[in-house]
Amino acid sequence: MIVKYGGNAMKSLELRRAVAAELAALRATHPLIVVHGGGPFIERELELRGLRSEFVRGLRVTGDEVMGVIEMALGKLNKELSWEIGGAVGLMGHDSGLLIAEPLGGELGRVGRVVEVNAELLNSLLGAGLTPVIGCVAVDRRGQALNVNADTVAGAVAGAMQQGVIFLTDVDGVYRSFPDPASLAPALRREDVQLGMADGWISGGMIPKVKAALDALERGAAFATIASGTVPGVLDKAASGEAGTRIVP
Repeated sequence: MIVKYGGNAMKSLELRRAVAAELAALRATHPLIVVHGGGPFIERELELRGLRSEFVRGLRVTGDEVMGVIEMALGKLNKELSWEIGGAVGLMGHDSGLLIAEPLGGELGRVGRVVEVNAELLNSLLGAGLTPVIGCVAVDRRGQALNVNADTVAGAVAGAMQQGVIFLTDVDGVYRSFPDPASLAPALRREDVQLGMADGWISGGMIPKVKAALDALERGAAFATIASGTVPGVLDKAASGEAGTRIVP
């Protein structure tokens, strides 16, 4: 199983360590790959250097200087998460060509989309009983680092491994009438999600999340679940389909 751990869901160190313990426990029943973002950590490092963040269509505009800061911030976070989970190996796109991406081009600068995942490397680590922890920096075919949205990295990895993916974020799932808790959808099919975006009950910040889920399904993932990473104990329930919103083909 692939778990995407969002940057906004790991702001609290205490909660982050609790989720890391849950990930370690989940590994006993599900071979596990963790993909992480780190937006708040990147933002902090950019501010310390007086660099301004700019976003286009929800993606961070990434020049050379910003790319260097992203690599530094995510590299540090990657190793910390690996230690907290235990029995884990922190990886980025450079490692044995783990994530190969193509630049999206235009004003975004060094932003890419994953086109190839080294599944053989991941299977080797899983076979050795280790948990791969993947930061969302890929490389192009010349080895140049590219910033990639963590949701799309998780979807690409899930597709390459032909496994389900859980997107841990800061919301409980997809609501048909947000924020009415009774309207939380436990399961949606692909066509339900497309209809929800067209009709407007899936909107705002949920759109990139469900698009990442649909992309994961398109690449071959068995399912994609959107669940809250801010509530202790939710991960095991999400893995069994008892929490969050599970999206299926």
